[in-house]
Amino acid sequence: MKLEVYSSYVQEHLAPSGYIKIPTDITGYLEGCKFLPKLNNELQNERNSTYKERFSSLENLVLIMFEQDTVLIPKETAWFGYYPVGAFDPILPMKETALYKEDWIGLKTLDEAEKVKFVNVSGNHLGISRKDMKKYIVPYLEEQSSVQQIMTEYSSHKWLLSVRNFILELIGFGEDPALLDIH
Repeated sequence: MKLEVYSSYVQEHLAPSGYIKIPTDITGYLEGCKFLPKLNNELQNERNSTYKERFSSLENLVLIMFEQDTVLIPKETAWFGYYPVGAFDPILPMKETALYKEDWIGLKTLDEAEKVKFVNVSGNHLGISRKDMKKYIVPYLEEQSSVQQIMTEYSSHKWLLSVRNFILELIGFGEDPALLDIH
């Protein structure tokens, strides 16, 4: 049995396959990929206007690109850059992609309203340092009561717990044992 990344079997049994976009197989991607085309509102007859409306209503969109990223290929996808259809070269900047030009998710709307922030940090995928977290993320967490609620909710993902504990510490909740207790 030949397994292909966009086959039903792979899409149903290998979660990361839902995030793979091969520029030389856009037809296979649009027809078979179960997650990313929907997330990016790429399916022409299935565009979700509510999703676009909600995304474009964000107060800020902080896009962080990790210089040594080995998960996102190309790493510029962190800033919505990507390859042109049919080729692996060159890497198109965000403003040259159809997703942006046709404003499928509201990214162009956010950008024109100057609500998109581009951050470039050293490290591998999600390997943000405490210094960079404090510099680039914490300033956008203005309402501490909301942060407290988000940070105290249960999470089964280790990296989320690390981020949660780090943010609690940065905003001054790190010493309250009740906030760190997860049920």
